[in-house]
Amino acid sequence: MKQFDRRGFLKLSGSTLIGMTLGGVALRANAQEKLSLEDPTAVALKYTHASKEEGKNCANCTYIQGEDGAEWRPCGIFPGKLVNAKGWCSAWMKKA
Repeated sequence: MKQFDRRGFLKLSGSTLIGMTLGGVALRANAQEKLSLEDPTAVALKYTHASKEEGKNCANCTYIQGEDGAEWRPCGIFPGKLVNAKGWCSAWMKKA
């Protein structure tokens, strides 16, 4: 087993602490929460988690982002929030 001197221990400890801190910040930055029906923008745009009109849903809207097939995806209309792919809002526009 390799022996560490005090300087080596402090370097390793400092690097580990910085790495863990920055890694945690990056994970939190990517975390998004599901859009609430009570969100003011959702209310204003009449967002619903389940579309009532056949063929009009978030999955085929021009503003949807993320991976096809995912149940909850980011939306350009609601930054930092995830919308249900089966949802709908009044900003819906068919994907080209």
